[in-house]
Amino acid sequence: MIGFEDETWWSRLARPSLHSWTDSDQNLRLVELSVPKEDKTPKALACYGLLLRFQGENGEPCEQIKLRFVEGQPVSMATKAFLEWGCEKIEELGKKTLLLIWDNATWHKSQAVEKWIGEHNQQVKQERQGVRIVSCLLPKKSPWLNPIEPHWVHGKRQIVEPDRLLTLQEVVDRVYDYFGLPNQDYLTLPELVS
Repeated sequence: MIGFEDETWWSRLARPSLHSWTDSDQNLRLVELSVPKEDKTPKALACYGLLLRFQGENGEPCEQIKLRFVEGQPVSMATKAFLEWGCEKIEELGKKTLLLIWDNATWHKSQAVEKWIGEHNQQVKQERQGVRIVSCLLPKKSPWLNPIEPHWVHGKRQIVEPDRLLTLQEVVDRVYDYFGLPNQDYLTLPELVS
């Protein structure tokens, strides 16, 4: 199975560039929004995505997207949690190996993530169950080579509200709805012990 992994931010405020047909006497404009001072919820939410391409049972090409939101920024610990969850989903599809293609983000190449992938693969080999990960980095500064990128662009255009600030939950619901996926809990990170 081939998996293209990437992260994106789903914003309550940022507006994607859009084109639209309107009547000649009407101008369609996206209103610049601001968050009221009393609103303490985040302006954006990070999301991990995995675009899976594989052969179905009858040999037909299949494509699926798996998503998980995470509070805070994408970091090594969140990446490990997402990969672990993704491997569980891939194993449910009956696949044994994931060719993971992703960019050169620091949390992808971190020692913690590389060590986790090595330990994970060793455990899969010893127990003879699970999904082995083969990691391949894309060339630097080449997001157009990752086929999940257009999914982000089209999704952001679909969930936007032209003149109203969405709540964070509305953003999450609209994203999962656009991709035809059931809502998932946010990725939880293990507590750091000092």
